[in-house]
Amino acid sequence: MRRQKEKNRDSSKKRTRGTARDGRAETEEFLKKNRLKADVIETPSGLQYTIVNSGEGASPTEWSTVEVNQRILLVDGTVIKDTFRTPDNDRFTMQEAIAGLKEGLPLMKEGARFRFVVPPDLAWGKRGAGDKIGPYATLVFDIRLERVRD
Repeated sequence: MRRQKEKNRDSSKKRTRGTARDGRAETEEFLKKNRLKADVIETPSGLQYTIVNSGEGASPTEWSTVEVNQRILLVDGTVIKDTFRTPDNDRFTMQEAIAGLKEGLPLMKEGARFRFVVPPDLAWGKRGAGDKIGPYATLVFDIRLERVRD
């Protein structure tokens, strides 16, 4: 009976961001496995990406504003954000973007869809962000570049 109560108490706890040690270990293992996939390209900074669909329009510059549809996930599959399921796109300037997207988005043309795997050094690093993105979290972006505005 006591074990059942402990189990119920544990399952009712709010999901937390995790520890830095957990984030680092999970990140290193995920990146190691992902880079071995045949269609994954890795840049010198550690950004990994796969081209899902090529586009034909303009590519963003460091001064552009972009409009995207995106699904942002943690490596365990937890969805952080998904605009593919909403009528509205995300819009932001390239200056506002995390380093991984500042590097990755200019590789795309309007209409393209890429999958970016952004290691912690190119995202929120050791501090994480909010209550969903823990320390040393790697993020996976399934992103379609809808429009570039200069």
